Amino acid sequence: MSQLPFYQSQHNEIELFEHAYKNQLPLLIKGPTGCGKTRFIHHMAAKLNRPIYTVACHDDLTAADLVGRHLIGDGETYWQDGPLTRAVREGAICYLDEVVEARKDTTVVLHPLSDDRRVLPIERTGEELKAPPEFMLVVSYNPGYQNLLKGMKPSTRQRFVSMRFDYPDIETERTIIQKETGIDEGLATQLIELAHAMRALKDHDLEESASTRLLVYAATLIKSGFAPVDACRAAIVEPLTDEEETVDALMEVVHAKIATIV
Repeated sequence: MSQLPFYQSQHNEIELFEHAYKNQLPLLIKGPTGCGKTRFIHHMAAKLNRPIYTVACHDDLTAADLVGRHLIGDGETYWQDGPLTRAVREGAICYLDEVVEARKDTTVVLHPLSDDRRVLPIERTGEELKAPPEFMLVVSYNPGYQNLLKGMKPSTRQRFVSMRFDYPDIETERTIIQKETGIDEGLATQLIELAHAMRALKDHDLEESASTRLLVYAATLIKSGFAPVDACRAAIVEPLTDEEETVDALMEVVHAKIATIV
């Protein structure tokens, strides 16, 4: 097995994933952007020694994009499996990131795979694939972005075992940042204090909070010799907002929290 991608556990999520996999249960992960959902899934795929197909869902993603379609090449028509079909055939993990962003017809495809049938009907070829025991369906989304048009229907949500992710506690987040970037404890602590100050503004001036991922980016820039305040602007502030007034307000927070870094 290749080396496991680094992942710092927070609660019992590793154990829950392993039990869901062992019992052939589909898994839903809810949590904000940049809190470690994708890293966790890839860590578990490596830990279980299973291939993984990751699909970043978006407004134009259709059921055909997941299942497959007929293509024309060399004057002939042939069938090409989509990532979901390949995952079922190979007994892989299929991870649909931000699944609520996909078009609604994708839900119809997922239903028979996420109940006790564990089958994937392919209407265009007449096949009905039975998922092997090694196959696992994992989906994720950010509840903070939900609205009437983008929310996951209860009838779909209740087909999954679910876990909720959030930003790590201070000690765990410090461990993650130091492990990922090699910065010292003092700098990691200052970045976390900055993030907590910005997270307090969530739902007031910002749609999203300063994520652990953004803290890692900032720490990486600082570690390589980039000016700390400029690193925080580039890696944390600017990704959070396009409003100049909000940028200015956040930079005041940066100057207050990061000014002592040398």
